[in-house]
Amino acid sequence: MDQPVAKRITITALQNACREGRKIAMLTCYDATFAAVLEEAGVDVLLVGDSLGNVIQGRSSTLPVTLDDMVYHVRCVERGTHKAFIMADMPFGTFQLSPQETFRNAAHLMAAGAQMIKIEGGRHMTETTGFLASRGIPVCAHIGLTPQSVHQLGGYRVQGKNASEARQLCEDALLLQEAGASLLLMELIPAALGEEITRSLSIPTIGIGAGPACSGQVLVLHDMLGISPGILPRFVRNFMTDANSIQSAVSNYVTAVKSGEFPAHEHVF
Repeated sequence: MDQPVAKRITITALQNACREGRKIAMLTCYDATFAAVLEEAGVDVLLVGDSLGNVIQGRSSTLPVTLDDMVYHVRCVERGTHKAFIMADMPFGTFQLSPQETFRNAAHLMAAGAQMIKIEGGRHMTETTGFLASRGIPVCAHIGLTPQSVHQLGGYRVQGKNASEARQLCEDALLLQEAGASLLLMELIPAALGEEITRSLSIPTIGIGAGPACSGQVLVLHDMLGISPGILPRFVRNFMTDANSIQSAVSNYVTAVKSGEFPAHEHVF
């Protein structure tokens, strides 16, 4: 008798988890082998991130990553998994011109196997977010530190530290939700601000350096395995330190996120 095919996690399932207080575990993923490992370990969401520019291509930033690069890696991840939810970054230059062009580019990622696309930017992306959402493309908005704007932001630094910046991020989050965003990712902001925004929204929030109150957490896979070159950011924990295999390290990450153990005080701002 044929074995039943596992159903993929859906955006509805993620939203239900948020409402029920169950944390969402997300990691970046770029290939079929790691996709299978992460799914087996219980990771809910695989983010095919443009961080592949850094950890796969050896670039100094995410800016050189192309749409073709992203489509290729989404296809790889999709082939390696049957249950996990797949999200894909829109790379630099593929969503900044017009909602219509963004739709065409996002459609390529959806056809490759993504269930949601992620767009960096605040209130200026509300029109594009609404255009995509109304045409069947789920959107994860991304605020706080937006790596594609690293040169404009003056480097990789904490966002929302003063009152005016914090107020703008709160307003951006609400505007993006109203525009139709299904998820919100917040990067490198004070934990208190991450909690305030999470409480103000009805959609799930995912944090990376945004405190423990978020609906879920994400890390770059290579960072949480401790194999990225250089010094790891403060918000990263090396889960290989107390593990005897990659599988157990990922399982420990999932357990730590879902129990609320991670991020701890030393990982937040």
